[in-house]
Amino acid sequence: MNQNATDGSRTPVTEEQVQEDLIRLDAYRGQLNSALQQHQLLSASRQEHLRARESLEGVERADPGSELLLPLGAEAFVRGSLDRSGPVLMGVGSGVVVEMERPKAVELLHQRLGEIDRAVHDLEGQMSALDDRIQILSRRLDAVARSSAAGSDVGGS
Repeated sequence: MNQNATDGSRTPVTEEQVQEDLIRLDAYRGQLNSALQQHQLLSASRQEHLRARESLEGVERADPGSELLLPLGAEAFVRGSLDRSGPVLMGVGSGVVVEMERPKAVELLHQRLGEIDRAVHDLEGQMSALDDRIQILSRRLDAVARSSAAGSDVGGS
């Protein structure tokens, strides 16, 4: 199997190069898995922000004093009535909640959605690049495995 590069044939791949490619392939797969998890989190966050924006916009269309069910979590609700003139409480990070007017809250949600969309787009580009690298390495390793099997079959009968 040991071929000489001076006879015009391909330079053989060493065991060390194969091991490095396997390690690199494993690392790329780990990075892709991590990126997929980030993508899922961003998608969930996007859905949550869309629901909040749509709910705030729905408040504008509702009759004043309309009765609402306010979710507390774990499928528990409290009855409440709508006050369209009241401020909105918005989380701004690190457990901090601020009061703001409804149009400002809708605008903030719109901005956050834009940031999430940009992050998703960037992440999808990274995922595509990682997938390309995985495919290239996989094809290279498959070719090495086939050439090793062919080399051992030739002299093995």
